[in-house]
Amino acid sequence: MRAAPTLRSLLSLAWPIVVSRSSQVVIGIADAYMVAHLGEAALAATTAGAMNTFTLFILPLGVVFIVSSFSSQLLGSGDLAGARRHGFYGLGVAAATQLVGLAGIPFIEPALLHLEFAPDVRELLAGYLAIRLWSGGAAIGMEALANYYGGLGNTRLPMRASLAAMLLNVVGNWLLIDGHLGAPAMGVRGAALASALSTGVAFVGLLVVFLRERDPGGARWPRLRVAEFTRMLRFGLPSGLNWFFEFAAFMFFVNVVVAGLGTTALASLMAVIQLNSVAFMPAFALASAAAILVGQSIGAGARDEVPRLVRLGFAAAGTWQGLVGILYLAAPRLLFAPFAGAPSSSVALLDVGARMLAFSAAWQLFDAAAAVLAESLRAAGDTAFVLWARLGAGWLVFVPGSWVTVRLHGGGDIAAVAWLVVYLALLALLLLLRFRSGAWRRLELVEPIA
Repeated sequence: MRAAPTLRSLLSLAWPIVVSRSSQVVIGIADAYMVAHLGEAALAATTAGAMNTFTLFILPLGVVFIVSSFSSQLLGSGDLAGARRHGFYGLGVAAATQLVGLAGIPFIEPALLHLEFAPDVRELLAGYLAIRLWSGGAAIGMEALANYYGGLGNTRLPMRASLAAMLLNVVGNWLLIDGHLGAPAMGVRGAALASALSTGVAFVGLLVVFLRERDPGGARWPRLRVAEFTRMLRFGLPSGLNWFFEFAAFMFFVNVVVAGLGTTALASLMAVIQLNSVAFMPAFALASAAAILVGQSIGAGARDEVPRLVRLGFAAAGTWQGLVGILYLAAPRLLFAPFAGAPSSSVALLDVGARMLAFSAAWQLFDAAAAVLAESLRAAGDTAFVLWARLGAGWLVFVPGSWVTVRLHGGGDIAAVAWLVVYLALLALLLLLRFRSGAWRRLELVEPIA
């Protein structure tokens, strides 16, 4: 049965997603925190490596996000067998990701030569990425199944898998970064290996549960349909591309605009982004929960419930992000202090990082609004517009604006961070105008039954 469109249902769906998303980000932040004592180069390589890994996976990741849209709408219409088939389609995208990731490993070092990293950072970053690409299929497969179960309203099972991955990652970091209990001291490579192994083990556990289940007709292995898979890709590819181009714009910003300011600015920004990623996960979880309710309502033919669900999602996500912004303004140095690293570099790193973190308070409400609107439009199948909105705001405004301001006119770290505020504000405005236009009401994500 679909969940009632209420705050209670929203929070019931959201809290396991909060735990899941936060635990996933903790994998990245634990890597950063546990290598910080190795120095600025190790911190910069690990944090940039985690972000670049996410950027490489973001296209298939965005594609499988659409699995939740299909499974939620199919649940709303009573077609549970169809929802399960889309879980398998998501696993197909994961298998393709694994093959492409392995094929890309030889090209990592040549690609990094074209970016403005210091030589020691570049060497460590190449080793990190080469290991993380081995876990691409597991990462996407875990996300595909999490979206399948999430669309059905079962957000607790993926939460357990994410918690297992987080715990395994922390233990793996302790064993492999500095070498404990006889394990080799691998440094940055150890952090990458711990992340890859923890993701793989958690995915296998979730996959076993999925494969042991049966659809309402009793079939464990449903007959898959090419037309359904291609329809999923038709809506999923714009979803994946909008995330890909947004993160590609962000990584241009990191690798070209900010990297040119030096290792201290780069390490500071990446640590600030890691902190913001953790703080943002509850808001994104609330946006995802709102999208599940939106999809179920649309599947049940109750589209008039959707505007109230979007307002409810923003009220919850915006409240959280507002509190985060206040905390950043009140205690930026305290929050950034764990990333200060070695004593020789701690003063400069702490000064720059705390300044960036305090300024990041300016984008919190815009981030919450953009997340809720984008997820709700995705649930309705309006993935093409979200793609064009991110392309326009990112590549026509954010990328050229930040490059001209920082690289051509000598703007510093705060000028760079200010462009993140501009981008998120513009994106939120474009998505709000699209939602209020009502175009999403005319879309048919699930093919109507003849």
